[in-house]
Amino acid sequence: MSTTPSKPMAALWMAGWLSLMLVMAVAGREATRELNVFELMEVRSLLGFLLLYPLIHRSGGFAALRTSRLPQHIARNLIHYGAQLGWFFALTLIPIGQVVAIEFTMPIWTAILAASFLGEHLTFRKLTAIVLGIVGVAIIVRPAAGEINPGQLIALGAAVGFGISMVLVKSLTRTESALAIIFWMLVVQSTAGLLPTLYTLTWPSADGWGWMVVIAVCGTYSHYCLANAMRYADATVVVPMDFLRVPLTATAGWLLYAERLDAFTVLGAGLILTGNLLNLKASERAASPSALKQPADHPVKL
Repeated sequence: MSTTPSKPMAALWMAGWLSLMLVMAVAGREATRELNVFELMEVRSLLGFLLLYPLIHRSGGFAALRTSRLPQHIARNLIHYGAQLGWFFALTLIPIGQVVAIEFTMPIWTAILAASFLGEHLTFRKLTAIVLGIVGVAIIVRPAAGEINPGQLIALGAAVGFGISMVLVKSLTRTESALAIIFWMLVVQSTAGLLPTLYTLTWPSADGWGWMVVIAVCGTYSHYCLANAMRYADATVVVPMDFLRVPLTATAGWLLYAERLDAFTVLGAGLILTGNLLNLKASERAASPSALKQPADHPVKL
């Protein structure tokens, strides 16, 4: 579908993405006060089927989702499932702004893994971005100061998991549609979480159900906003807008939970975001103009 390029329209759709992702982070914090992360993820996946069905019906039904790469879908989604569990669990242990700051190392791990397994080249800019990202994480976590919080390590593990998942998604997109990738994500993750959910099941209160519905809606339609933003502008225009998630989430944590980010976290986040900008510049130099419309090394969780 051809679309006339428009930076204002891209910014408008990105405002929707930022708003939904911010609400989902807060909803995740609130939901995990009452519910365990297994139950939260299971309900999100089941509600995701309902939200995805209109798109499946419009594309020709379930026959259009057949795949010959089921093992790759299973591997990708088990890793992605573990990373999502870690992300929601980290929200209960450290400030939400810190979770998002560490999450933005995902493109760094994606670049390393893509070079190792997909044959992509590591340029000087990408290597510099990787070093900045690692240094940024070290500043936030501060291992030498003996102040490591388990939540920081869990968030970092989740970011690495998202990086592995992104590399597998890149491989799957060579033969699979975006709709098929999301559908099999829901199938695998709802199956993987069924037994843990039944074992730890507690019936949610009305508030709990409300937060889970919010998470499912935001998690599904935020990607719709992102895809539309990419239709109106190149990735090098759209992706830097997502960096606003770090200060916006930190502000929400301060206003809602009185969470304050120290100077080390701010400095580390700055280095991580600088590394991401360098990574985007490297991708811009290497990619053709048409390729720039694909959200490649970007911290997005399907």
